[in-house]
Amino acid sequence: MKKTEMAVKGKPKPKPVLWVATPQRLIAIDMSKLKINHYDSPKFEVLPLPLFNMLNLAEKDFPFGMSCFVRDSKLYMIGGEKPKLGASPLLFPRQPRKVGHDKSFGDRGLSPYVYVSDLSNLITCGLDLRKHHTPMLGAKPIPIVEEIEGKIYVLSGTPWQAECLLPVPTFEVYDPSIEQWKPLPEPPFHEERWPSSQIYKVIYHSVVGTTIYVLALSDRDYSDYYYSYNVNEGNWKLVGKSVDKLPVPYPFTPLCVGKFVPAYNDIFIYIQFDRVYAAMIPSNDKSSPTRYQHLDEVDGDLLNRNVPSIKGVVVELGEHEMCIMQPGITDSEHDKLGPCCSILYITTFKVDKLLHSSSSSQARGLKILKTTDASDVSQTSSHHDNDVQDIRAPFLSITCLSKGFYDLDAWGPEAPHICSAFFHQLI
Repeated sequence: MKKTEMAVKGKPKPKPVLWVATPQRLIAIDMSKLKINHYDSPKFEVLPLPLFNMLNLAEKDFPFGMSCFVRDSKLYMIGGEKPKLGASPLLFPRQPRKVGHDKSFGDRGLSPYVYVSDLSNLITCGLDLRKHHTPMLGAKPIPIVEEIEGKIYVLSGTPWQAECLLPVPTFEVYDPSIEQWKPLPEPPFHEERWPSSQIYKVIYHSVVGTTIYVLALSDRDYSDYYYSYNVNEGNWKLVGKSVDKLPVPYPFTPLCVGKFVPAYNDIFIYIQFDRVYAAMIPSNDKSSPTRYQHLDEVDGDLLNRNVPSIKGVVVELGEHEMCIMQPGITDSEHDKLGPCCSILYITTFKVDKLLHSSSSSQARGLKILKTTDASDVSQTSSHHDNDVQDIRAPFLSITCLSKGFYDLDAWGPEAPHICSAFFHQLI
């Protein structure tokens, strides 16, 4: 055997890890231990969440509700709120007004700080968060973080406790090439007003190309409005109250959470409420309708078990591999975990396009999933329903790699909320 062959053979195998940031914890899930669990029997088996690492941010005196992004094998966690010293971190999300902020930290208890960890270090990755030398210009609670054209855009989210006006700027961008933050125009929904946590409310958001879409509560009439911000134009626009006013296909609106499959520039996997769909987005012919397919192999167990889920996330794992994570809460009839216990539904799967042919023999051996009809899709958007009625033929083959319900003891008694999630291979 040649030396080069021996070196390759002796090289450690990368460890696939799913990183999840919750308001109080940073969790690393060992994907090599995720299996396909069958739920054909009446018994509802919930497995322990296989952890690689877990950092209790609250115990380590970090801010509550940080968001994160990854760049060049480094994890960055930013923003958040700092409860009063000595206060129970578990009490803060339940009674934020009673607990209050640590006014000596950051900007009146809101954090402008950025913390970084080297993910290339197998031993300390995610556990050695240290303060970055370049904080944000303004503190941001529960920030929304998106990377667009190589720059990091950060928008203040909905604070758990707003005792004062949000620090400005509430919207800024970080250029990693020069390590500098730049303030951006204040969004209409964050303009100065009387302090109230009910007023500062960013509900959902999405990014399409170079445009950020936000569904937020307006102070004009206390109604929800859609807004847009194009990073090249540099200004906010009020779109309107209806999702139909947005100039994008329904899966790209803030009402859905999704990602493109890296191998295909026209296949978008997304979550709409409790259901998982795939959309085939026309890339050239704008007159062609968007096609939809309900991925019941992915979300079937979640729907069959009737577990109320909270907003989930979609994560890219590779060229064809995707992951869905949907946190939820069990009902009072659950006989193992007890009432109102937090669980996490995780599914990983491979996505392949079906052959474009009417011949059934060419599709033989592929798992064809059910295609949605109009009743399968929420009636929130009329143009979404119309598109579904146009095309009914399935266009994807889905191969399930793992799926199962996992308990969230590692999360502690906090609500099962995911701030950010990403995939990274440790070498």
